[in-house]
Amino acid sequence: MNTIHIAGLGAGDIEQLPLGIYRLLQSSDRLYVRTMDHPVLEEMKGEMNITGSFDDIYRKHHEFEKVYEEIASLLMEEAKKGDVVYAVPGHPMVAEKTVQILLDQAEQGTVEVRVAGGQSFLDASFAALKIDPIDGFQLADALTVRRGDLNFQQHIVLCQMYDRMVASEVKLTLMEELPFDYEVYIVTAAGSRHEKIVKVPLFEVDRASSLSNLTSLYIPPVEDEKLLYHRFDAFRGIIAALRGPGGCPWDQKQTFHSLKKYLIEECYELLDAIESDDVDHMIEEMGDVLLQVVLQAQIGEDEGLFTIDEVIRTISEKMIRRHPHVFGDRTAETAEQVVANWEEIKKQEGKAAKESLLDSVPSALPALSKAFQLQKKAAKAGFDWEQAEDAWLKVKEELLEFEEELKSRPYENNRDLLKEFGDLLFALVNISRFLKIEPEEALAATNQKFTFRFRHIEKRANENQEKLEELTLEEMDRYWNEAKELE
Repeated sequence: MNTIHIAGLGAGDIEQLPLGIYRLLQSSDRLYVRTMDHPVLEEMKGEMNITGSFDDIYRKHHEFEKVYEEIASLLMEEAKKGDVVYAVPGHPMVAEKTVQILLDQAEQGTVEVRVAGGQSFLDASFAALKIDPIDGFQLADALTVRRGDLNFQQHIVLCQMYDRMVASEVKLTLMEELPFDYEVYIVTAAGSRHEKIVKVPLFEVDRASSLSNLTSLYIPPVEDEKLLYHRFDAFRGIIAALRGPGGCPWDQKQTFHSLKKYLIEECYELLDAIESDDVDHMIEEMGDVLLQVVLQAQIGEDEGLFTIDEVIRTISEKMIRRHPHVFGDRTAETAEQVVANWEEIKKQEGKAAKESLLDSVPSALPALSKAFQLQKKAAKAGFDWEQAEDAWLKVKEELLEFEEELKSRPYENNRDLLKEFGDLLFALVNISRFLKIEPEEALAATNQKFTFRFRHIEKRANENQEKLEELTLEEMDRYWNEAKELE
């Protein structure tokens, strides 16, 4: 069986090259190199015969994955004719996708692949930067790194930052996590006589003049924990500390039930912020809602019942399962199709059957929203008006019944009048459902509008040194109309 010998050229010049690799390169009559752009190849000119390089393939493709696949395919074809030596920068097992492809193909038994080491750029980088990876270390590819991949409390090295385009993408990714002036290090040809280390603020990473295929980026560990307060793990740690030994007495004594009222309150405050289109307020109130969720989960963890990880895993699995048009092979072109798929999948999940369709409507919903949800559930079973006009007739019927009750008896302590008014509201909710208007949202908007206008009346009365209770309705109405104009 023919063999592909993969040799590592090291991270720098020929002084780092092991004797065994030197001899392998010198003696081979079928030597291929991934790229000619390497100091060792320059220094060994005349000492070896290079059959070919794959630099042209990089210019041929726009995607690196296709580059690596073609290189591996060509080498496999060449190996059918006899043994081949394939030389790559650094160590073959560090950030070398072509090597991984060749190793996978070798498992099919058509060719043997042997890896001959070479100094990794990491060894030289650790020495050049004077860091010890035992403190925590991450290596990532600058071409594919994503913000969620990195632990900024460890040493981080991003390899393959070989041009300004890659550096620019890296900069933008990191600036979503770190301050624009956070100091990082651009490391080129570590360990060689051409070694260059430049400390720059993050925003200048793509302005460096020394970027090449021997360049990597070093991000020192973040020591100021405030810089990481935006990360979920940091927030989770804060809540755990509040509930833990030496934490906050109030947080420590909370239970699932004691926090219910705060969760409801914070949700309403968020809805108010959304209704006001107040972005800063929305950010704050979303944080308060998130606090309630994480605090509840921390109580679950403290009592050994569940963790926030289980909460996130459960909702992640549900979202993927119920969106097969995104994560699977089902199609859904409209929002209505999405809802239909969602309901069908819920049935397939085999949840315990409820005694009533209405059991799934949360009992803690505000009455207006609850009426809306009850009607939706009943409508799915066919218990509904055929058209909005029929619902309007019901509103008029309930209004007449309410008026008759109001005329027949005093309204104070009149339970029947209360019921008739409830029937009227319920009938109006039916109209909102036909018109796809969330009644709670509609009433909240009106409440906000009323609040704005009435406060304007108070403000104008105060400016004119008038007592509100002494104003006539006509005078108040004039201020009210002013408020309408301001809207």
